[in-house]
Amino acid sequence: MSDLINYASCGLLWLGLLTKAPDLARRWRDPFLLTLSAVLALSSLCFLLGAPGTVGFVNGASGVPNLAAPLTYGTVTAYGAASLALVMRWRGGPGTGRAIRRWTLGYTAVLAGIAALFILGDAAVERRTDFDTYYATTPYIAEMIVLYLGAHLTAVVVTACRSLSWARQLRGSLRAGLVMMGVGNLVGCGYSVAKLLAVGARWCGRDWSVLATTFPAACAGLGAAITVIGIVIPLFAPFLAVRARCWRAYVRLGPLERTLTGLLTRESLRAPRPLWPSATRWLTWRQSSIYNGLHYLGRHLDESLFRQTYAERARSGADPQQAEAAAWAAVIAAAVRAPHEERADTVVPLADRPDLPVLLRVSDALAEDSGDRALAVC
Repeated sequence: MSDLINYASCGLLWLGLLTKAPDLARRWRDPFLLTLSAVLALSSLCFLLGAPGTVGFVNGASGVPNLAAPLTYGTVTAYGAASLALVMRWRGGPGTGRAIRRWTLGYTAVLAGIAALFILGDAAVERRTDFDTYYATTPYIAEMIVLYLGAHLTAVVVTACRSLSWARQLRGSLRAGLVMMGVGNLVGCGYSVAKLLAVGARWCGRDWSVLATTFPAACAGLGAAITVIGIVIPLFAPFLAVRARCWRAYVRLGPLERTLTGLLTRESLRAPRPLWPSATRWLTWRQSSIYNGLHYLGRHLDESLFRQTYAERARSGADPQQAEAAAWAAVIAAAVRAPHEERADTVVPLADRPDLPVLLRVSDALAEDSGDRALAVC
């Protein structure tokens, strides 16, 4: 994988981590948030340390020919363990903390083993891309390679199984996120499997170096990307769902606002539209404009027409909500057509002005009425 792809992936992951920084600062003791941040940070470090340019820099700056290898392997192993811990934290339940501590202790021992075996071994020739196959038969270094690959494979397989198993019991964005995490970890298995096959081939006297360089890098990059997407989906889905509901409500209120637009413009009742296209702000702006118009028309809203229309719609089989929306649509349209005529009948009390769900149904009724009139003209 080229330096450009590695560094770009690292930057995107750090950008995602920065978006969680405010939450982390406020809730720095939250175990789930800490685990999530660790997954993002370790994933980004995997890309950073795996770049050939970084490998050369670390080796040259340290004076140790292949110091980047155990650093990268340790980071890859820690990332796999953190992903597993994240799924366990996500699901929760009795004994979760104890199970995570056991996995953490186990992988801490693996990291210590990687460091010890590298110190005991002899890796004097710098290998930036084919370290695994080049040193596959070197004492201690070979054991270090097998140790980290086995630990990584174990972590991603267990994470994938748990994610996909739990996903079958859920619905919605959490299920989608877990499926993506499971698929991402299954793809990530290709990293360890390909390298283990290449190392095994080296033990048998064959050279499968290509299998240990190009394919594992692709699996690692794609798997990490899918996994991170799976993590992000449940976190941002509620936020996006709220914004989508606001945009839908904003659009649905259009017919009602257009019915009042002449009045709103003539009487300067409409506030300036917010410049930034924010769903919540634009919805509040349109809803406020409608309420300003209804407040102005308050003494012209004919309660007798409201009751008559409500009764007619109820007799025709409409449910109470539909009948209420049609009644409001009728009195609003009548008041807009003759806003300055005083009515002898009693009026609809302002305290009973429709809330947002009712406004949406009123707007739908006005849109339907406009459509029926257009069809009649045709």
